[in-house]
Amino acid sequence: MKVEVLKENLKNSLSVVEKIVGKNLSLPILDNVLINTEDNFLNLNSTNLETAIKIWVLAKIVKPGKAVVPAKFLSSFVSSLPNDKIILEQKGQGLHIECKNYKTDVQGFNPDDFPIIPEFKDAEVVEIDNKKLCQGLSQIVDVASVSQSRPEISGIYFSFLKNAVRIAATDSFRLAEKNITLDIAVKRDFSFIIPQKPAKEIINILAEKDGKTKIYILPNQVMFEFLMKEFSHPEVQIISRLIEGEYPNYQEIIPTKFKTEVVTKRDEFLDQIKTASLFSGKLSEVKIKINPGKNEVEIFAQDPEIGQSQSNISADCKGEPMEISFNHKFLTDGLTRIKSSEVSFSISSQEGACLLKPVGDASYTYVVMPIRS
Repeated sequence: MKVEVLKENLKNSLSVVEKIVGKNLSLPILDNVLINTEDNFLNLNSTNLETAIKIWVLAKIVKPGKAVVPAKFLSSFVSSLPNDKIILEQKGQGLHIECKNYKTDVQGFNPDDFPIIPEFKDAEVVEIDNKKLCQGLSQIVDVASVSQSRPEISGIYFSFLKNAVRIAATDSFRLAEKNITLDIAVKRDFSFIIPQKPAKEIINILAEKDGKTKIYILPNQVMFEFLMKEFSHPEVQIISRLIEGEYPNYQEIIPTKFKTEVVTKRDEFLDQIKTASLFSGKLSEVKIKINPGKNEVEIFAQDPEIGQSQSNISADCKGEPMEISFNHKFLTDGLTRIKSSEVSFSISSQEGACLLKPVGDASYTYVVMPIRS
Protein backbone atom coordinates (compact mmCIF):
# COMPACT_ATOMS: atom_id res chain seq x y z
CA MET A 1 0.00 0.00 0.00
CA LYS A 2 1.12 3.52 -0.83
CA VAL A 3 -1.19 6.55 -0.61
CA GLU A 4 -1.02 10.33 -0.47
CA VAL A 5 -3.51 12.15 1.77
CA LEU A 6 -3.87 15.63 3.25
CA LYS A 7 -2.83 15.82 6.91
CA GLU A 8 -6.05 17.56 8.02
CA ASN A 9 -8.27 14.91 6.39
CA LEU A 10 -6.29 12.04 7.91
CA LYS A 11 -6.15 13.72 11.33
CA ASN A 12 -9.94 14.28 11.40
CA SER A 13 -10.64 10.71 10.33
CA LEU A 14 -8.30 9.23 12.94
CA SER A 15 -9.94 11.34 15.66
CA VAL A 16 -13.24 9.65 14.79
CA VAL A 17 -12.12 6.01 14.68
CA GLU A 18 -9.99 6.27 17.83
CA LYS A 19 -13.08 7.18 19.91
CA ILE A 20 -13.93 3.54 20.63
CA VAL A 21 -10.35 2.31 20.97
CA GLY A 22 -9.01 1.57 24.46
CA LYS A 23 -6.35 -0.59 26.08
CA ASN A 24 -7.35 -4.21 25.60
CA LEU A 25 -4.94 -6.60 27.34
CA SER A 26 -6.68 -9.79 26.20
CA LEU A 27 -7.04 -8.70 22.54
CA PRO A 28 -4.32 -6.13 21.74
CA ILE A 29 -5.34 -6.10 18.06
CA LEU A 30 -8.36 -4.00 19.15
CA ASP A 31 -6.00 -1.14 20.10
CA ASN A 32 -5.33 -0.64 16.38
CA VAL A 33 -6.85 0.92 13.29
CA LEU A 34 -7.17 -1.00 10.04
CA ILE A 35 -6.18 1.20 7.09
CA ASN A 36 -7.03 0.01 3.60
CA THR A 37 -7.60 1.40 0.13
CA GLU A 38 -10.92 1.45 -1.76
CA ASP A 39 -10.97 3.03 -5.23
CA ASN A 40 -10.00 6.69 -4.61
CA PHE A 41 -10.54 6.51 -0.86
CA LEU A 42 -8.56 5.65 2.21
CA ASN A 43 -10.76 3.62 4.57
CA LEU A 44 -10.09 3.57 8.33
CA ASN A 45 -11.70 0.96 10.62
CA SER A 46 -11.79 0.44 14.39
CA THR A 47 -13.78 -1.87 16.64
CA ASN A 48 -14.16 -2.90 20.28
CA LEU A 49 -16.33 -5.91 19.29
CA GLU A 50 -19.49 -4.12 20.51
CA THR A 51 -19.14 -1.10 18.24
CA ALA A 52 -17.28 -0.56 14.97
CA ILE A 53 -16.53 2.67 13.11
CA LYS A 54 -15.63 2.94 9.43
CA ILE A 55 -14.71 6.25 7.81
CA TRP A 56 -13.60 7.14 4.29
CA VAL A 57 -11.39 10.01 3.15
CA LEU A 58 -10.32 11.07 -0.34
CA ALA A 59 -6.73 10.14 -1.16
CA LYS A 60 -4.40 9.49 -4.06
CA ILE A 61 -3.95 5.71 -4.22
CA VAL A 62 -0.51 4.96 -5.63
CA LYS A 63 -0.61 1.29 -4.65
CA PRO A 64 -3.54 -0.55 -3.03
CA GLY A 65 -3.13 -2.49 0.20
CA LYS A 66 -3.84 -2.49 3.91
CA ALA A 67 -2.07 -2.01 7.24
CA VAL A 68 -2.91 -2.29 10.94
CA VAL A 69 -1.20 0.15 13.35
CA PRO A 70 -1.87 1.51 16.88
CA ALA A 71 -4.80 3.92 16.58
CA LYS A 72 -4.16 6.41 19.38
CA PHE A 73 -0.43 6.59 18.69
CA LEU A 74 -1.00 7.21 14.97
CA SER A 75 -3.63 9.86 15.74
CA SER A 76 -1.28 11.71 18.12
CA PHE A 77 1.62 11.48 15.69
CA VAL A 78 -0.35 12.72 12.67
CA SER A 79 -1.68 15.64 14.75
CA SER A 80 1.93 16.74 15.39
CA LEU A 81 2.89 16.80 11.69
CA PRO A 82 2.96 19.95 9.49
CA ASN A 83 -0.27 20.83 7.71
CA ASP A 84 0.77 19.30 4.39
CA LYS A 85 0.50 16.16 2.27
CA ILE A 86 1.27 12.88 4.04
CA ILE A 87 2.59 9.75 2.31
CA LEU A 88 1.67 6.42 3.90
CA GLU A 89 3.51 3.36 2.65
CA GLN A 90 3.18 -0.20 3.89
CA LYS A 91 6.47 -1.89 4.74
CA GLY A 92 6.05 -5.46 5.93
CA GLN A 93 3.57 -5.25 8.79
CA GLY A 94 4.58 -1.66 9.52
CA LEU A 95 3.75 1.75 8.09
CA HIS A 96 6.29 4.24 6.70
CA ILE A 97 5.11 7.86 7.03
CA GLU A 98 6.54 10.90 5.25
CA CYS A 99 5.52 14.54 5.61
CA LYS A 100 7.86 17.39 4.66
CA ASN A 101 11.00 16.84 6.78
CA TYR A 102 9.57 13.91 8.72
CA LYS A 103 10.25 10.26 7.93
CA THR A 104 8.90 7.76 10.43
CA ASP A 105 8.31 4.01 10.68
CA VAL A 106 5.53 2.67 12.87
CA GLN A 107 5.35 -1.02 13.76
CA GLY A 108 2.07 -2.76 13.03
CA PHE A 109 0.22 -6.06 13.02
CA ASN A 110 -0.96 -8.59 10.48
CA PRO A 111 -4.13 -7.17 8.85
CA ASP A 112 -5.56 -10.71 8.67
CA ASP A 113 -5.77 -10.72 12.49
CA PHE A 114 -8.06 -7.68 12.58
CA PRO A 115 -11.67 -8.62 13.45
CA ILE A 116 -14.12 -8.87 10.55
CA ILE A 117 -16.68 -6.04 10.58
CA PRO A 118 -20.12 -7.33 9.51
CA GLU A 119 -21.62 -6.57 6.11
CA PHE A 120 -25.22 -5.38 5.87
CA LYS A 121 -26.59 -7.25 2.88
CA ASP A 122 -30.38 -7.77 2.78
CA ALA A 123 -30.83 -5.42 5.73
CA GLU A 124 -33.94 -3.35 6.46
CA VAL A 125 -33.15 0.29 5.56
CA VAL A 126 -34.68 3.45 7.04
CA GLU A 127 -33.75 7.06 6.26
CA ILE A 128 -33.95 9.80 8.90
CA ASP A 129 -32.98 13.46 9.17
CA ASN A 130 -29.56 13.41 10.84
CA LYS A 131 -29.97 16.56 12.95
CA LYS A 132 -33.33 15.35 14.30
CA LEU A 133 -31.84 11.95 15.11
CA CYS A 134 -28.85 13.41 17.02
CA GLN A 135 -30.92 16.03 18.83
CA GLY A 136 -33.45 13.40 19.83
CA LEU A 137 -30.76 11.01 21.07
CA SER A 138 -29.08 13.80 23.06
CA GLN A 139 -32.34 14.36 24.96
CA ILE A 140 -32.59 10.76 26.16
CA VAL A 141 -29.23 8.96 25.95
CA ASP A 142 -28.00 9.78 29.48
CA VAL A 143 -31.20 8.48 31.08
CA ALA A 144 -30.28 4.85 30.37
CA SER A 145 -28.37 3.08 33.14
CA VAL A 146 -26.17 -0.01 33.04
CA SER A 147 -28.00 -2.98 34.56
CA GLN A 148 -26.61 -6.51 34.71
CA SER A 149 -29.94 -8.00 35.77
CA ARG A 150 -31.97 -6.07 33.17
CA PRO A 151 -29.65 -5.48 30.19
CA GLU A 152 -32.53 -4.23 28.02
CA ILE A 153 -32.81 -0.99 30.04
CA SER A 154 -29.07 -0.41 29.59
CA GLY A 155 -29.77 0.64 26.02
CA ILE A 156 -31.79 3.01 23.86
CA TYR A 157 -35.07 1.69 22.49
CA PHE A 158 -35.97 2.46 18.86
CA SER A 159 -39.54 1.74 17.75
CA PHE A 160 -40.50 2.41 14.11
CA LEU A 161 -44.22 2.96 13.55
CA LYS A 162 -45.39 3.98 10.05
CA ASN A 163 -44.03 7.52 9.50
CA ALA A 164 -42.35 8.02 12.89
CA VAL A 165 -39.68 6.59 15.15
CA ARG A 166 -40.04 6.62 18.92
CA ILE A 167 -36.80 6.51 20.92
CA ALA A 168 -36.80 5.98 24.68
CA ALA A 169 -34.52 5.33 27.64
CA THR A 170 -35.10 4.59 31.32
CA ASP A 171 -33.24 3.70 34.52
CA SER A 172 -36.44 2.69 36.40
CA PHE A 173 -36.51 6.01 38.32
CA ARG A 174 -37.10 8.21 35.27
CA LEU A 175 -37.86 7.86 31.59
CA ALA A 176 -37.36 10.00 28.50
CA GLU A 177 -39.13 9.57 25.17
CA LYS A 178 -38.70 11.44 21.89
CA ASN A 179 -40.84 11.07 18.75
CA ILE A 180 -39.25 11.89 15.37
CA THR A 181 -41.23 12.13 12.15
CA LEU A 182 -39.94 10.21 9.12
CA ASP A 183 -40.19 11.66 5.60
CA ILE A 184 -40.73 8.17 4.18
CA ALA A 185 -42.94 5.74 6.07
CA VAL A 186 -41.54 2.33 7.02
CA LYS A 187 -42.99 -0.73 5.31
CA ARG A 188 -43.61 -2.51 8.60
CA ASP A 189 -43.43 -1.79 12.34
CA PHE A 190 -40.30 -3.00 14.10
CA SER A 191 -38.03 -2.15 17.04
CA PHE A 192 -34.54 -2.73 18.43
CA ILE A 193 -32.37 -1.80 21.44
CA ILE A 194 -28.93 -0.27 20.91
CA PRO A 195 -26.36 -0.04 23.76
CA GLN A 196 -25.82 3.38 25.33
CA LYS A 197 -22.16 3.82 24.32
CA PRO A 198 -22.61 3.52 20.53
CA ALA A 199 -25.67 5.77 20.82
CA LYS A 200 -23.41 8.41 22.37
CA GLU A 201 -20.88 7.93 19.56
CA ILE A 202 -23.60 8.61 16.98
CA ILE A 203 -24.14 11.99 18.65
CA ASN A 204 -20.38 12.71 18.97
CA ILE A 205 -19.61 11.84 15.35
CA LEU A 206 -22.71 12.96 13.43
CA ALA A 207 -24.23 15.83 15.45
CA GLU A 208 -22.87 18.66 13.28
CA LYS A 209 -23.68 17.07 9.92
CA ASP A 210 -26.60 18.24 7.75
CA GLY A 211 -28.38 15.63 5.67
CA LYS A 212 -29.87 12.18 6.01
CA THR A 213 -28.67 9.18 7.97
CA LYS A 214 -29.49 5.70 6.73
CA ILE A 215 -30.15 3.03 9.34
CA TYR A 216 -29.53 -0.60 8.30
CA ILE A 217 -31.11 -3.20 10.59
CA LEU A 218 -30.26 -6.89 10.88
CA PRO A 219 -31.53 -9.31 13.58
CA ASN A 220 -28.52 -8.70 15.85
CA GLN A 221 -26.70 -5.70 14.32
CA VAL A 222 -27.51 -2.12 13.30
CA MET A 223 -25.57 0.38 11.19
CA PHE A 224 -25.92 4.16 11.01
CA GLU A 225 -24.50 5.49 7.74
CA PHE A 226 -23.90 9.08 6.62
CA LEU A 227 -23.01 9.74 2.98
CA MET A 228 -20.53 12.22 1.52
CA LYS A 229 -22.04 15.37 0.04
CA GLU A 230 -19.88 15.32 -3.10
CA PHE A 231 -20.25 11.61 -3.88
CA SER A 232 -22.84 8.90 -3.43
CA HIS A 233 -20.42 7.11 -1.14
CA PRO A 234 -20.39 6.49 2.61
CA GLU A 235 -18.46 9.03 4.68
CA VAL A 236 -18.88 7.27 8.01
CA GLN A 237 -20.57 4.12 9.30
CA ILE A 238 -21.23 3.36 12.97
CA ILE A 239 -22.03 -0.29 13.56
CA SER A 240 -23.33 -1.74 16.80
CA ARG A 241 -24.53 -5.03 18.17
CA LEU A 242 -28.10 -5.03 19.45
CA ILE A 243 -29.22 -5.87 22.97
CA GLU A 244 -31.36 -8.98 23.09
CA GLY A 245 -34.58 -9.02 25.07
CA GLU A 246 -37.95 -7.32 25.25
CA TYR A 247 -37.99 -3.65 26.19
CA PRO A 248 -40.46 -2.96 29.03
CA ASN A 249 -43.87 -1.61 28.08
CA TYR A 250 -42.97 1.75 29.56
CA GLN A 251 -45.99 3.57 28.15
CA GLU A 252 -48.08 1.93 30.85
CA ILE A 253 -46.33 4.06 33.49
CA ILE A 254 -46.73 7.38 31.65
CA PRO A 255 -49.66 9.02 33.47
CA THR A 256 -52.54 10.52 31.52
CA LYS A 257 -54.55 11.93 34.45
CA PHE A 258 -53.17 14.51 36.87
CA LYS A 259 -54.17 15.99 40.20
CA THR A 260 -52.00 19.08 39.76
CA GLU A 261 -50.62 20.81 36.68
CA VAL A 262 -48.11 23.65 36.50
CA VAL A 263 -46.78 25.79 33.65
CA THR A 264 -43.77 27.95 34.49
CA LYS A 265 -40.61 29.53 33.08
CA ARG A 266 -38.10 26.77 32.38
CA ASP A 267 -34.91 28.76 33.14
CA GLU A 268 -36.18 30.15 36.44
CA PHE A 269 -37.42 26.72 37.57
CA LEU A 270 -34.07 25.13 36.64
CA ASP A 271 -31.99 27.82 38.37
CA GLN A 272 -33.93 27.54 41.61
CA ILE A 273 -33.71 23.73 41.61
CA LYS A 274 -29.92 24.05 41.17
CA THR A 275 -29.70 26.53 44.06
CA ALA A 276 -31.82 24.33 46.34
CA SER A 277 -29.66 21.31 45.43
CA LEU A 278 -26.76 22.85 47.40
CA PHE A 279 -28.82 22.19 50.56
CA SER A 280 -30.28 18.83 49.49
CA GLY A 281 -28.20 16.62 51.79
CA LYS A 282 -27.23 12.98 51.32
CA LEU A 283 -30.59 12.05 49.76
CA SER A 284 -30.29 14.82 47.12
CA GLU A 285 -33.86 15.72 48.14
CA VAL A 286 -35.62 18.87 47.03
CA LYS A 287 -39.25 19.56 48.05
CA ILE A 288 -41.68 21.26 45.74
CA LYS A 289 -44.86 22.79 47.16
CA ILE A 290 -47.53 23.87 44.68
CA ASN A 291 -50.12 26.42 45.73
CA PRO A 292 -52.77 26.82 42.99
CA GLY A 293 -54.59 29.53 44.98
CA LYS A 294 -51.55 31.81 44.77
CA ASN A 295 -50.29 30.53 41.39
CA GLU A 296 -46.99 29.90 43.11
CA VAL A 297 -44.42 27.11 43.39
CA GLU A 298 -42.19 26.92 46.46
CA ILE A 299 -38.85 25.09 46.25
CA PHE A 300 -37.31 24.00 49.54
CA ALA A 301 -34.25 21.99 50.64
CA GLN A 302 -32.62 21.45 54.02
CA ASP A 303 -29.34 19.97 55.22
CA PRO A 304 -28.83 19.79 59.01
CA GLU A 305 -25.09 20.37 58.56
CA ILE A 306 -25.34 23.33 56.16
CA GLY A 307 -28.70 25.06 56.45
CA GLN A 308 -31.77 25.49 54.31
CA SER A 309 -32.95 27.18 51.13
CA GLN A 310 -36.43 28.40 50.21
CA SER A 311 -37.51 30.18 47.03
CA ASN A 312 -40.68 30.87 45.08
CA ILE A 313 -41.58 31.18 41.42
CA SER A 314 -44.82 32.35 39.87
CA ALA A 315 -46.62 29.78 37.74
CA ASP A 316 -49.94 28.96 36.14
CA CYS A 317 -51.22 26.26 38.53
CA LYS A 318 -54.32 24.08 38.22
CA GLY A 319 -55.75 21.38 40.47
CA GLU A 320 -55.00 20.43 44.05
CA PRO A 321 -52.34 21.87 46.40
CA MET A 322 -49.40 19.45 46.41
CA GLU A 323 -46.16 18.92 48.32
CA ILE A 324 -43.79 16.40 46.76
CA SER A 325 -40.07 15.56 46.92
CA PHE A 326 -37.62 14.68 44.14
CA ASN A 327 -34.00 13.78 43.62
CA HIS A 328 -32.74 17.14 42.31
CA LYS A 329 -30.44 15.43 39.77
CA PHE A 330 -33.39 13.83 38.01
CA LEU A 331 -35.29 17.13 37.82
CA THR A 332 -32.30 19.14 36.54
CA ASP A 333 -31.52 16.46 33.94
CA GLY A 334 -35.05 16.67 32.57
CA LEU A 335 -35.20 20.47 32.59
CA THR A 336 -31.77 20.78 30.95
CA ARG A 337 -32.89 18.64 28.01
CA ILE A 338 -36.00 20.74 27.46
CA LYS A 339 -35.22 23.70 25.20
CA SER A 340 -38.55 25.62 25.26
CA SER A 341 -38.90 28.82 27.32
CA GLU A 342 -41.78 27.33 29.31
CA VAL A 343 -42.23 23.88 30.79
CA SER A 344 -45.31 22.01 31.97
CA PHE A 345 -44.98 20.00 35.19
CA SER A 346 -47.82 17.56 35.86
CA ILE A 347 -48.26 15.46 39.01
CA SER A 348 -50.44 12.36 38.98
CA SER A 349 -50.37 11.71 42.76
CA GLN A 350 -48.25 12.16 45.89
CA GLU A 351 -46.16 9.09 45.08
CA GLY A 352 -46.95 8.58 41.40
CA ALA A 353 -45.06 9.40 38.20
CA CYS A 354 -44.71 13.07 37.24
CA LEU A 355 -44.39 14.54 33.76
CA LEU A 356 -42.08 17.26 32.45
CA LYS A 357 -42.83 18.48 28.92
CA PRO A 358 -41.77 21.46 26.82
CA VAL A 359 -44.69 23.81 26.19
CA GLY A 360 -45.44 23.83 22.47
CA ASP A 361 -43.56 20.60 21.69
CA ALA A 362 -45.52 17.36 22.08
CA SER A 363 -42.65 15.22 20.75
CA TYR A 364 -40.68 15.04 24.03
CA THR A 365 -41.74 13.53 27.35
CA TYR A 366 -39.72 13.19 30.55
CA VAL A 367 -41.15 11.09 33.38
CA VAL A 368 -39.69 11.23 36.89
CA MET A 369 -40.63 9.36 40.03
CA PRO A 370 -40.77 11.28 43.35
CA ILE A 371 -38.94 10.32 46.52
CA ARG A 372 -41.43 8.33 48.54
CA SER A 373 -41.87 9.52 52.11
